Amino acid sequence: MAYTFIDTHTHLDGEEFREDFPAVMQRAQEAGVSKVFIPAIDLKSVDTVLAVSRAYPGFAYPMIGLHPEEVKADWREVLAEMKKRLCEPHPFIAVGEVGLDYYWTRDYEIEQLECFEEQVKWSIEYRLPLMIHCRKAQNEMVNLLKKYNRELPGGVFHCFTGNAREAEQLLQFDGFVLGIGGVLTFKSSHLREDLPAVVPLDRIVLETDSPYMAPVPHRGERNESAFVKLVLQQLAASYGVSEETVALQTNANVKRVFGIE
Repeated sequence: MAYTFIDTHTHLDGEEFREDFPAVMQRAQEAGVSKVFIPAIDLKSVDTVLAVSRAYPGFAYPMIGLHPEEVKADWREVLAEMKKRLCEPHPFIAVGEVGLDYYWTRDYEIEQLECFEEQVKWSIEYRLPLMIHCRKAQNEMVNLLKKYNRELPGGVFHCFTGNAREAEQLLQFDGFVLGIGGVLTFKSSHLREDLPAVVPLDRIVLETDSPYMAPVPHRGERNESAFVKLVLQQLAASYGVSEETVALQTNANVKRVFGIE
């Protein structure tokens, strides 16, 4: 196999990988993964993400951000601490994982919106792409992003599982791509038909969201970055192109969004 590919969203700093972390990283590289992008979710994870990226320079790349499900009453204090990291020389490649999540509760709906908007401003100020998490909140997210559309440096709508109309709504944001993961491989997934119908391959990047959302035949197991190849294979089948074509195009998309090749 001459081609390689990139897992643009994987929580390899998590406790789930503590027991066999070196083996997980080795399996990813042996599968053809050339890089892994690791989002932060809270203040503590900024340090764990940095630790992984320092242990695997040129392979693991860190992001910084407060995940919407971690937004609580103290979100301003948390962001103030995070922003200190951005005000000095730093290795972060994106602001993420940030966004809106109203799936379980709307208890912190206003706080999530304000926190997301502040991190969108970081993205603009520091010219870092956004890694966006959005669940049951697409209209609110789109309305917020429209306010800053001309200034946004781009980014990824992570773990896209929406329908064709929702995909088209997101693709109106130039510089943004859809992150496609294990759900694509599920037999019940409509993405196999919807994506080729409305989303050109140059608007897609690969991801696992490890340890979550493992693709078939590993569904229900712990996900890991090596499994991103299964997503690539299903994309190739859905689009009627070779696996190498998907790898080359998604790598080019990563370079365009993140400036990394």
